[in-house]
Amino acid sequence: MATAGAGLEGIVATTSKICFIDGNQGVLSYYGYNIHTLADNATFEEVIYLLWHGRLPNQEELSQLKQALVAERDLSPEVIEFLKNAPKSAVPMDVLRTAVSLLSMYDDLERDNSMAANEKKAVKLMSRISTVVTSFERLRKGQPVVPGDPNLGYAANFLYTLTGKKPDDVMERVFDIALILHADHELNASTFAARVTAATLSDIYSAVTSAIGALKGPLHGGANEDVIRMLLATSSPDDAVQTVKRKLENKEKIAGFGHRVYRVLDPRAIHLKKLSEELGKRTGHTELFEKSARVEQTIHQLKGLNANVDFYSASTYYSLGIPEDLFTPIFAVSRMSGWTAHVLEQYRNNRLIRPRADYTGAPDGQQWTPLENRS
Repeated sequence: MATAGAGLEGIVATTSKICFIDGNQGVLSYYGYNIHTLADNATFEEVIYLLWHGRLPNQEELSQLKQALVAERDLSPEVIEFLKNAPKSAVPMDVLRTAVSLLSMYDDLERDNSMAANEKKAVKLMSRISTVVTSFERLRKGQPVVPGDPNLGYAANFLYTLTGKKPDDVMERVFDIALILHADHELNASTFAARVTAATLSDIYSAVTSAIGALKGPLHGGANEDVIRMLLATSSPDDAVQTVKRKLENKEKIAGFGHRVYRVLDPRAIHLKKLSEELGKRTGHTELFEKSARVEQTIHQLKGLNANVDFYSASTYYSLGIPEDLFTPIFAVSRMSGWTAHVLEQYRNNRLIRPRADYTGAPDGQQWTPLENRS
């Protein structure tokens, strides 16, 4: 039996048509569409359709998807009640994980695991995860929930229901691009968790709940929260550089740098850096971008590490007025498109995922020692 490396590094666990990554060349594509092409041209709704169907939609198909997403935005009274009663101090990812699981209990298709039903559930999950995040944010601050605007697209409606203010075209486009960049990333930890759960033929809600639990970890989605806290704790770009140097001297890990797959710059970071700079100028957060740029330069010079998707997403989200503890839930909002795409793909060609472990414990045949004789 072949032995896998720690963390299954380099192991190919399945076949998939959804996402391609070349870590040596810095290539990321969804169904053959390069991430730069999508970031420059697509809307998030077009990317959702692409991930679910393997091709770009025509005008009628895109309109139908948008209408379906708008139609499924509302939460059941029971889920709203849960969000109202959740502790205001609760970690938003914990609330999100529980709320998504709760959604299944009020879905009349919950027991139907047919492909048609699962495709409808994917629409519901994609639409309602946004409402869960924005509603909890409003409720924990003692503010009324903002009903969605049917005339707004996915990105604009999220920002509107979060803040109560309709974003301008630039803010909407920036957030739309950020959602596209985070939509999928092959067999990352959360997507793999979702596929493992789906492979047991458990329901799509359970699969996505598994994914949210994995995304919560600071070695996965939680890194962007650590990045912004580090940046905000420094007083200037020079102080940010000195802080990073001290951390490196103390052998501390710097969040937002390095990647298990990429050996060159994360292609998503290229776009997020531009967005961070543009938004910083528009919102008066130029120093935050300057801190980020100086830290990136320092880490690259001293450690040879490149920024990953988490690093510049932190300053981008902050400039959009998003609270720092919502950064990871927003990651989940975007990644829901990829998670559901992978779950649907798993269902279409399913085989139980059951790897083996390389046993390193004591050999079989240990002698039994009576309880009274054990030291």
